[in-house]
Amino acid sequence: MSDRQAVTVEHLLRSRLDAVGLPLQVMAGASSTWRVIASPHVQKTGLALAGFHEYLQPGRILVLGESEVRFVESLAPEVRTGTLETALAHDLPCVMVTGGWGAPTELISVCERAGVPLLSTSVATPLAIAKVTGLLDDMLATREHVHGVLLDVIGLGVLLIGESGIGKSECALDLIVRGHRLVADDTVEIRLRGETVLIGTCPELTRHHMEVRGLGIINILELFGVASIRASKRVELVVRLERWDPEREYDRIGLDRETYDIGGLRVPLISLPVRPGRNLAILVEVAARNELLRSRGHDPARELVARLDRLLAERRAGDGMSVEEDA
Repeated sequence: MSDRQAVTVEHLLRSRLDAVGLPLQVMAGASSTWRVIASPHVQKTGLALAGFHEYLQPGRILVLGESEVRFVESLAPEVRTGTLETALAHDLPCVMVTGGWGAPTELISVCERAGVPLLSTSVATPLAIAKVTGLLDDMLATREHVHGVLLDVIGLGVLLIGESGIGKSECALDLIVRGHRLVADDTVEIRLRGETVLIGTCPELTRHHMEVRGLGIINILELFGVASIRASKRVELVVRLERWDPEREYDRIGLDRETYDIGGLRVPLISLPVRPGRNLAILVEVAARNELLRSRGHDPARELVARLDRLLAERRAGDGMSVEEDA
């Protein structure tokens, strides 16, 4: 199940602004912070203030830096208010004045009347745009909840999936004992970043916890220490655990690559049959190591097949020469 987050100005103000170094103050329109921000991309268009209002996009934050503030101040007082009112009539979620520049009195009055929050920050315009875009990109990311376990295995984000009771948590616990790190158990929240990257995290309620049949709920952080967990990880490999079917012919070479769809992106997939006597943790670790090799351009299966083809070609060529010599 996937969903897209709805972010209001209030949500932005309550986010980790101090952690990213983006202090924001509300100068006007404090009662209208319910307005929805629909895009992570801000707009900084002085053309709109010069009369080209078609360049303003609804749902995007309007950023006013030094050049825009000075342009507004250069307008005649009777023109200034009308220009700002026209600009703010385009369903903007809020206006952000950057660089510590004081907002013109008319801008404060117009924002208050129009019910558009006016925010101010001391951070320079380029840096403020980068910081708010990064925050909104994370907040607005499409999220999908997957039943499984996400781990950091030698630096590779590995998502274990499979039917309930197949042994995902037990396999994950064995990997943690071997020195790998837990991100999430049972429910993995995966968000799409930048349309090409899948980031997996754990819901706050179950963070650091695992459910193991026979043991119940255990706290990985308390049992194994801070080195056994991490807050998030990019999903780069999916390992599907499935019950062994003696009638099925399993891949024994590895030339055919499967993929798993998450949020519209295809992630490499490994299917591991489960039966007594198989050490799943070691198999998952080897699968992660093999995937790292493949990402660096080394595919053992294809390299072996290529060597075999060359050997057969050389033998056929040698057999042909021998026949010609005999003739």
